[in-house]
Amino acid sequence: MTPPVFAHGSLRLYLLALLDEQPRHGYELIQALSDRFGGTYSPSAGTIYPRLSKLEEEGLVTKSADGRKTVYEITDAGRAELEARRHELDAIEDEVTDSVRRLADGVRAEVDEAMRSMRAELASAAREAKRAAKTATNATMNLSSESNRALHEAELAINEFRQQLRTDLRTHAHRGRVSSESVTLLKARLAQVRADVLATLAER
Repeated sequence: MTPPVFAHGSLRLYLLALLDEQPRHGYELIQALSDRFGGTYSPSAGTIYPRLSKLEEEGLVTKSADGRKTVYEITDAGRAELEARRHELDAIEDEVTDSVRRLADGVRAEVDEAMRSMRAELASAAREAKRAAKTATNATMNLSSESNRALHEAELAINEFRQQLRTDLRTHAHRGRVSSESVTLLKARLAQVRADVLATLAER
């Protein structure tokens, strides 16, 4: 999944749009871009400051000192260029919104795949438990009955977890806040939970 990247000249225009909303210093511009696109695009200082310097050279923005920070503000010339290219800005918004939506769809697909794999592992464990119960003594059968009850409770817990997490992911994906890092974390935690559960089963 590739995060949205501004085409040539588009970032410059978007910076003018952000400064048209209010004066900002460099870090605030970086944060505003990251927030606007759900964390899928976060430019480096090495990307932002050269463009701000270029905009200043062209008279489209001015800068002033605010303590240790440098605050940038759009000029009348900058607003005139922004207004003249307003249609381009709308197109940028649409393009990045589509990109964020595609990213969210990809995340949902990966989460669904992880949950399917987990259910398959549980089904396999259930089959193993049933085979063991057929050859066990009465005492073992009692233990197996307890194991089956525990398995049923485990399946209920997993289904509840899946439903809750799926709802949460869809809610945040709609806001463009689901990232590939979230999926990586989910996979790692699910793998660790499975390893821990299998370890307890091996001890019995």
